[in-house]
Amino acid sequence: MKTGVWRFFQELEDVLGKHPEKEQIMAEYKSHVYELVQEENLPEADCYEEVIKRLGTPEEIGAIWKQESKVTAKKMQILFVVLNVILFLGGIALTVAYNVYQLEWIEILWDRLTDVPSIIVLAYMLFWGLLGYEIGREFGSGGLKVLRKTFTYAIIPNLILMYLIVFKLIPQDWFQPLLNGPFIIVCMLLTIILYPVSWIGYRWGRKASV
Repeated sequence: MKTGVWRFFQELEDVLGKHPEKEQIMAEYKSHVYELVQEENLPEADCYEEVIKRLGTPEEIGAIWKQESKVTAKKMQILFVVLNVILFLGGIALTVAYNVYQLEWIEILWDRLTDVPSIIVLAYMLFWGLLGYEIGREFGSGGLKVLRKTFTYAIIPNLILMYLIVFKLIPQDWFQPLLNGPFIIVCMLLTIILYPVSWIGYRWGRKASV
């Protein structure tokens, strides 16, 4: 390998640091550099200068990829926070519609949902497991920080709802027979283990990313 090329790769690797897609980025730029060197038949002394002239300096390349990683992480956080809010808003809308409007199809849907609270709980746990899995698969070993931030933002509606329920600031009779004592306790316990569930999903997704 030519000295200039080795210098470029070494500097780029150092700049990328612990970027979650470091291996893929290095492989892509190695392909570009080798192709450039072969096509131009560059002498060793000119390799480094010619490479950075065509592709940019390692610092410039690293800055671009780090910025893209931040944008992607932000999108991931927003996606799951919005999804969790949509779930809550959907539940609120259904509750209001059931208690205010006497529509047959809403009553049927409500009865079926309140008959199977365990399925609701399981589906919601799967949602949080999927959150961790997608972050682990997308960001690999660098995704734990993203998971923590996303979880913190996404859990806010849950905590607000728990507060309203515990201090009886919402009409609990609207949620009957679903919102009874045992179910409230189960929900509180499950809220506590949501992060471990997300973390397990993250570990699974991280293995899938390898």
